[in-house]
Amino acid sequence: MRKGLFLAISALLCMSLGHSSPSDWAINATAIEACSCPHFCMCYFNAHPAVHHDHGQAHNYCKFNNAYKVNKGHFGTTDLTGAKFWINGDLGGDFSQGQMDWALVTFDKATTPAQRQALGEIIGHVFPVKWKSLKTAEGSIDTWTFDKDQAHATLNGGKTAEVKLRRFQGMTDEPAVLKNVKYWGTPRNDGFVMMPNEVEAYKEGPQTYEFKGTNGFMLTFDMTSKDVPSGKSSMGN
Repeated sequence: MRKGLFLAISALLCMSLGHSSPSDWAINATAIEACSCPHFCMCYFNAHPAVHHDHGQAHNYCKFNNAYKVNKGHFGTTDLTGAKFWINGDLGGDFSQGQMDWALVTFDKATTPAQRQALGEIIGHVFPVKWKSLKTAEGSIDTWTFDKDQAHATLNGGKTAEVKLRRFQGMTDEPAVLKNVKYWGTPRNDGFVMMPNEVEAYKEGPQTYEFKGTNGFMLTFDMTSKDVPSGKSSMGN
């Protein structure tokens, strides 16, 4: 997915976000991430994603599946440690105007209403962009595992979505890591661990897709309320 475009985000949750945000929040989370673009994401360096040839016609799009787990975090008094959420969608074909196409945010069934509301506020800072369509859902992120060689995440047992990554073979058996590239609106990350996908798929509804051998990586980002300009809400106001 593309790095930060510092624009207002549409309402992330299908619930009111009109409450006052706690002045103190923090999140450290790891992403198992894949998309339809060739490895590595050209979206991080260009205003357009890769060209795909579907049914004899050329289209620019970035169809993605991102599975997140919070390593540690809080939102006021709400503990976010261990919470999982999944974002899939399509960034569209042109980022130059800061307009993305669509996204679906799925909160793991184990998350509480307070955690979902907190994550909604924080995600608005992590991804400060506009979406033509942005919806939420509930599901079971029942697989979320990784080691230095592979990563695997499933949503509803893989019936809804799946990401499976395999480490890029570098000069040694250690992971290949891309450093000093910003991840969306976050100020800190530990680097993009290169892991092309064996599969990244979204399998429900009218906008299904599946790709094999395209972009994939793992990344851990870190962000706190102190990184957000004073008075700026997750709604971009």
